[in-house]
Amino acid sequence: MDLKTFEVWFVTGSQHLYGEETLKQVAAHSQTIAKALDAEKKIPVRVVYKPTVKSPEEIYQICAEANNAQHCIGIIAWMHTFSPAKMWIGGLKVLHKPLLHLHTQFNRDIPWGEIDMDFMNLNQSAHGDREFGFMMSRMRLDRKVVTGHWQDPATIDRINAWSRAAAGWHDWQGARFVRFGDNMRYVAVTDGDKVEAEMRFGYSVNTHGIGDLVDTIKQIADSSVDQLVKEYADKYKLAAGLKKGEVLHESLKDAARIELGLKTFLIEGRYKGYTDTFEDLHGMVQLPGIASQRLMADGFGFGGEGDWKTAALVRAMKTMGSGLPGGNSFMEDYTYHFEPGNELVLGAHMLEICESIADGPVSCEIHPLGIGGKADPVRLVFNSAAGPAINASIVDMGNRFRLLVNEVEAVKPVHKLPKLPVARVLWKPYPDMRTGCTAWILAGGAHHTCYSQNLTAEHLRDFADMAGIEFALIGKNTELYQFRNELRWNEAYYK
Repeated sequence: MDLKTFEVWFVTGSQHLYGEETLKQVAAHSQTIAKALDAEKKIPVRVVYKPTVKSPEEIYQICAEANNAQHCIGIIAWMHTFSPAKMWIGGLKVLHKPLLHLHTQFNRDIPWGEIDMDFMNLNQSAHGDREFGFMMSRMRLDRKVVTGHWQDPATIDRINAWSRAAAGWHDWQGARFVRFGDNMRYVAVTDGDKVEAEMRFGYSVNTHGIGDLVDTIKQIADSSVDQLVKEYADKYKLAAGLKKGEVLHESLKDAARIELGLKTFLIEGRYKGYTDTFEDLHGMVQLPGIASQRLMADGFGFGGEGDWKTAALVRAMKTMGSGLPGGNSFMEDYTYHFEPGNELVLGAHMLEICESIADGPVSCEIHPLGIGGKADPVRLVFNSAAGPAINASIVDMGNRFRLLVNEVEAVKPVHKLPKLPVARVLWKPYPDMRTGCTAWILAGGAHHTCYSQNLTAEHLRDFADMAGIEFALIGKNTELYQFRNELRWNEAYYK
């Protein structure tokens, strides 16, 4: 995903009161800032300068144009001078793209020996942005406010986070996700209201019978299968029995055919992600293991057991993290290590952990699954890197969606895991095991998540604001009494 195909528009507010000479300086300053932000390596999208808006008509026009511009994913607004905010009502009412309010000024320092009223009339962001801020608060508009000089690295970092969130949000609009089969029987948290999700999030979720996928898999040419099997052999360490001429080689070919069939189905159907379930595999030789792992690495979203909300979230977070070191993967809290002073969560799944989070060698193996009643599936097995990470989960609370994030610290395995036949990651939840896990359960967090090595809570908070949904954070400073109160307050707010 090349995020440079996306644009955020840099829009500066002023008015005709100050005369042409001042407005020329406003335009020049705005062009300089937009050009600098566009050249900033940390900001993954294009920053495009737009002419200064000075009237209700100009403001409405630029907002309407942004809505209809295919590559525009949001607006950065700055009030260089005082821009009477009643002029902004019409434009803000129709704006559907994310908005970042940049509270800055062109000069970093006050020119103490030279400052005069001409300088004061030109550089009025200190109260021009307050006027603009009041109107958005009065209109109850969600937006991000970034305060600081436009050359300050901290300011750049916050614009970077918002622009990545906006890219993820833009990618959801009109997106399609497919479910092969239904939700895992009797499971609650992976289910939800797909109609409400489409209205709220902009993506659709629809089901195809597993037979539709099987028909596509059967049409894959043997030559294509052989080519992909060679790629497996070149890229991964093949376990005993899987190499050409060995007893399990046909299972590797079956796995390759499933991957090619899945990818063909997704591309032809313009799907950005999918779910499957081991309870519905009629006509398939094995559950897609390596296929799901590699398709996630290609950027597709995935959710196990019919979990369409997590499939969509994985896709959004892969979009947000595009170009950054590290990866994003479907994940599940699987089992605990309760050693005093060294409590850990072992994250894994039956098969489907994305190789983008792998650290060190990746082996291609085949093992019994024990459920599903099919042939032993092929999967990639690896450890994940140590370092800061987050787990994110979207849950349907009935009257709203909640995006829950837990900051964690991944650690390298201190022991070998020779008998564990799945990809895995070990982490310590913040602020500690007892508080982090308790808070997650109190918030109704799902057992499926998207695990990210390259995104932060700020990215997800900005994303939740764009979606207009509840955001709850379990982090280094979380205290259970306060967290429970926040959940109660949110319950009252969303009623």
